[in-house]
Amino acid sequence: MTETDNTILTQLPARLKAARRAQDLSLDAVAKLSGVSRSMVSQIERGESSPTIATLWNLTRALQVDFAGLLDGASDVAQIETLRAADVPTIDNLGSGCRIRILSPPEDAGRHEVYELTIAKGGMLDSHPHARGAREHLTVIDGAVTVTSGEVSSTLNAGDTARYAADVTHRIAAETGDVRAFLVVQNA
Repeated sequence: MTETDNTILTQLPARLKAARRAQDLSLDAVAKLSGVSRSMVSQIERGESSPTIATLWNLTRALQVDFAGLLDGASDVAQIETLRAADVPTIDNLGSGCRIRILSPPEDAGRHEVYELTIAKGGMLDSHPHARGAREHLTVIDGAVTVTSGEVSSTLNAGDTARYAADVTHRIAAETGDVRAFLVVQNA
């Protein structure tokens, strides 16, 4: 066994544990998702047991992490994932006069989503209720909007932020002019 192999084996438990915590999953949840027993997951994370390739494969699939990247000794090196403006996925047919640029990675969908909104004067984004407990955080960069969550409304100007329930019908409307804003959706 080489020194690199030993380094990988020593770092594997911490990497698996970090991946589980990043997903905010319990040992029980990982066990259910992977088919690996809770006690085995715990032993692997503590470095008390070395997983077979099959076990490791099941764990990486359950944790939605790259199998090769988990074992790659170079993964500690800082990396920057760059998505050029022209390559950002965009939705133009949701709402009226509204363009949505999806800034968060696809694997975050349903948990923590980040969007850039541009809404033309008179346009709006009407949304049906998201999952129970979902919240939105809207920061206006340019212009002014009226945010409605359920029966409550608030007007936001450039620089203002609103945090509101998104598990009820909600709307973002640009009534007085063009708007540019950032929207974070949690637990959609």
